[in-house]
Amino acid sequence: MTLGLLDLAVIVLYLVGITAIGIRVGYRRGASSGDYFLAGKSLGWFTIGGALFASNISTIHLVGLAAAGAHVGLVMGNFEWMASFCLAALALFFAPFYVRSGIATLPEFLERRYGATARTAMAAIAIFGALLIHIGISLFAGAKLFEAFLGIPVLASILLVSAVTVTYTILGGLRAVVVTETIQTFLLLGGAILVTGLGIAYLPEVGIADFAAFKAQLNPGQFDMIHPVRNAQGHLNEYSWLAVLLGYPVLGIWYWCSDQTIVQRVLGARTERDGQNGALFAGFLKILPVFLMVVPGTIAAVLVARGALSLPLLADGSTDYNATLPELIRLLVPPGLRGLLAAGLLAALMSTIAAALNSCATVISVDVAARLRPGLDDRRLVHIGRVSAGVIMVLAMLWSTQGDQFGTIFEAINKIPMIFAPAVTTVLVLGVFWRRGTNAAALWTFAVGCTVGLVYFVLDMKPVGRLVLDASPAGFAGLVTDPVHGLGLPFMIVGPILCALCIVTYVAVSLATPPPSAAQLEDACWGSPMRALARGPLDGASDPRTIALLLCGLMAALYFIFG
Repeated sequence: MTLGLLDLAVIVLYLVGITAIGIRVGYRRGASSGDYFLAGKSLGWFTIGGALFASNISTIHLVGLAAAGAHVGLVMGNFEWMASFCLAALALFFAPFYVRSGIATLPEFLERRYGATARTAMAAIAIFGALLIHIGISLFAGAKLFEAFLGIPVLASILLVSAVTVTYTILGGLRAVVVTETIQTFLLLGGAILVTGLGIAYLPEVGIADFAAFKAQLNPGQFDMIHPVRNAQGHLNEYSWLAVLLGYPVLGIWYWCSDQTIVQRVLGARTERDGQNGALFAGFLKILPVFLMVVPGTIAAVLVARGALSLPLLADGSTDYNATLPELIRLLVPPGLRGLLAAGLLAALMSTIAAALNSCATVISVDVAARLRPGLDDRRLVHIGRVSAGVIMVLAMLWSTQGDQFGTIFEAINKIPMIFAPAVTTVLVLGVFWRRGTNAAALWTFAVGCTVGLVYFVLDMKPVGRLVLDASPAGFAGLVTDPVHGLGLPFMIVGPILCALCIVTYVAVSLATPPPSAAQLEDACWGSPMRALARGPLDGASDPRTIALLLCGLMAALYFIFG
C-alpha cells in the first residue's frame, strides 16, 4: 500500500503539531516533581476518563482487535466490556485511597499497606510491564502497520515513532501526555468509525444485504459474546464464558486498578470525585471498541469468505490475522483519507507509549531514586525521570523486535501479564479487603506467583515448544495452550489457576505471621466492600455509586442483547 503526497502531508503535519502541543502545554522550566509526574493534581473527570481510554486503546487494539474479530469473533470484545466492571471497582474501592493519601505511584500505596520491600517489588513489576507490554509490543504493532502502509522497514518505523513520542513526553511530563491523549482519543475514534462505516457500506457489493446473510458467512458463534466451555472438538474454548468470568478479573484488576501506566491519570485528579468519575467515564467509553474495532474484524472475515479480501500467510502456513486491518484499509479507504487514518493510528500508538514512558519515569524517580538518595531536590528528580524515560524507550525498542514470537498481537498483550498479574491482583485485593494480610504474605505471593508465572510463560512460548517436541506442527499454540500437542489449557484458564495458588500462599503466610498494626491499615484497607459502598448517603446523580450502578446496569443489558 502506498500513500499519496496529501496523505503524507497530513501525517507530517500531525507529527509536528502533536509534538508542539505536547511541549507547549507541558514543558515548564524548573517544573516541580508534582507538576511533571502528576500534572500538579489538576485533572478533571473528563480529562481523566479520556486519558484512561487513550492510554489503553492503542495501535495494539486497532490491529489486535480487528485480527481477533476475524480469527475468533465478537467474543474478544469481552476484554473491552469486562473492563467497565474493573473501572467501576477502581472508582469505588481503590481510587478513594489513592487520591486521599496523595500518593504519586502505586508502589507507594503498597508501602503504606505492607512495607518498603513490597514497594520495591511492585516498582519492578510496573517497569517490567510497561517496557514489555505498553511500549515494546505497541511499537511492534505500529511498525507492522506502517510497514503495510508505507512499505518502510519495521526498524525505521520504530525509530520514527519513538523519536516523536519520547520528545514531548520527556519534556512535557504528565500534563503533556493527558492533553495530547485527549486530542488523540477523538482521532482514534474517528479512524475506527471510518473503517467500520466503510466496511458496512461495502458489504452489499459482495452480496450481503442483511444481517442474516452476514452472520451466515461467519463461523458458528463468531458473532456471539458468550461461548460454551468446550468447542465442537471437545477441547476447552479459549474464551468461554467460564474463562472470561474467572480469567479476566485476574488481568483486569492488575491492569485497571494497579498498573501505574493506567492509574497515574487518577493519581493526578484534582479531587477524589474527579478521580472516581473519570474512571467511570472511561468505563462508558470502553463500550465502543466492540462495535468500532472488533466488528470490522468480523466484516473482514465475511469479505475473505466472499473472495473480496485475502490475508497473507505466515511461515508455518497459518493465516496472518495481524494483517486484517491493513488489508481492510487497502480495500476500503480511498487515497485521500488514508493519511487521516494513518494519523489516527499514530495517535493511538503514541498515546500508549507516552503514558507508559511517563509512568516509568515516575516510578524510577519516586520509588527508586528518591529512596536511594532521599536528599534529591525536585529538579534532580525530574531530570532523572527524563533520562530514565529515554533509557526505557531504547530497551523497549530492542524488545519490540521480538513481537512476532506470539500468536496475534492482542493475545501477546494478554499472555505476557500472566507472569505477574495473578500475584499483583491477589496482593492488592486481599490487602484492601482483608485486614489480616501481612507484609510477609505479600512478599511470598510476589515471589511464588511471579516465579511460577514466568515458568508458565516460557514453557508456552512457541519456539520452546517446538524444541521440546522436535517438530513444528502447523498452528501450534504452545506446550500449555495447544489442545493437541500440549495440555490444552487456554491462558484465560491458567490465570485463575495461578491466582488460586497466590491466594493460598497469601492466606497461609498471613495466618503464620503477626498481624499488621492499626497504623498500616489506616487509609489502606476497607476491611469489607460494604464499608466502601456505605460511605454516607447518595449525593445526587454525580455520586460515583449512582454512576457505577448505571454503568453496570448498561453492561448487563448489553450482555443480555449480544449474549
